[in-house]
Amino acid sequence: MTRYCVDPARHELIATWGTGQGDLASRIAAVPAGTDLAALSRLTAALTQLSAAAWRTYTHPASAADSLEVNSEGWRREEERKAFVEVAAAVTTPNLPQGGSVIVEYSPVLENAHRVGRALIALDNPELTEAIRAETTVELAAVEGAELGNLTGRAQQAVLLSREGASPVQVAAADQLLQEDPFGPAALYSDIDPTAAAVAAAHWLYAAAEAVSEASGYAPTEVIREADNIEALPHATPTLVLGLLEAGVSPYDAVTGLVRHAMRIGDGELPDPAALREQLEEAEEVITEYADDDSEEADAVLTGIRLTPLDPRRPARDLLEDLLTAINGCWLLHAEYAEDEDRDDDQEESDDETAERHQHHSRAQFAALVRAIAAANRDRLV
Repeated sequence: MTRYCVDPARHELIATWGTGQGDLASRIAAVPAGTDLAALSRLTAALTQLSAAAWRTYTHPASAADSLEVNSEGWRREEERKAFVEVAAAVTTPNLPQGGSVIVEYSPVLENAHRVGRALIALDNPELTEAIRAETTVELAAVEGAELGNLTGRAQQAVLLSREGASPVQVAAADQLLQEDPFGPAALYSDIDPTAAAVAAAHWLYAAAEAVSEASGYAPTEVIREADNIEALPHATPTLVLGLLEAGVSPYDAVTGLVRHAMRIGDGELPDPAALREQLEEAEEVITEYADDDSEEADAVLTGIRLTPLDPRRPARDLLEDLLTAINGCWLLHAEYAEDEDRDDDQEESDDETAERHQHHSRAQFAALVRAIAAANRDRLV
């Protein structure tokens, strides 16, 4: 979301937002030196809350809900998104106190727009009011652009957000980047919505796992655990994703399901009570087994019990990182089995130049193999 603040020394209102490559800032308006700082702070707080509510319609789209029936979660999300068209009017003519009370909107987007309008009335600065009207238009347009898969300008902040759904445009863009570099170029983090990037990465990880399976004899669902014996890897989540894909779940459903589950836990909800009961039963067995064990191994096992395999504060980005690391792990395991025709056995292993050439050739061979498998099974992604 965009955060708004006051520069008391320069008498300016500033908007700041994050991107995949650092934070950006823009001056919204200048105000007279004697303007009440507390009143300005109330305005910036309302603007920040409005931005948070608007971006929540992006991270929690109606299309990701189970139902759009009246009064369902999907219906409420749909109504909240429709409220965008009423924001300008709310900022211009907000609900004002009458008879000691004030109307409070059910919609967080609308209610925060009314708070912005009331803060502007208190400041009584026509030029500031006009600047804020323009700013709210820019912010809502950024959300709309992100929904369409256009993460440019202000909408670039979407690369830092986890979303329950994924734009087909963004999935296709991520897939193109992975075709260029199956190990995951930096642009996946800076230019692509992380949920969409993770959908494409899951498809490419499955292709990498199949390549390793053919060379090593291990099942695709086992290769990441085996690669962990070569180099420490976050193997649990990629192995879970591979298991889902092996069972016929699409990359889209596998990724969005995991991200949505973690987001709901992050929101303080209980996504699947039945699954939690099973998890608690398994945890009880583990706790009983290690109850009298005070070793570091026992401590690691007990503290490793989690409600979700993903970081609920940043689930999509966490999943993307794990999947790309797992693709690199597939290459490590594949290199253990694949023959290197260009290797010069007369060169000593300590020769850094030879080792670097060997590694580059190995990665290039593996990337070409993965590209071929991913292309042959493109129907799994689209």
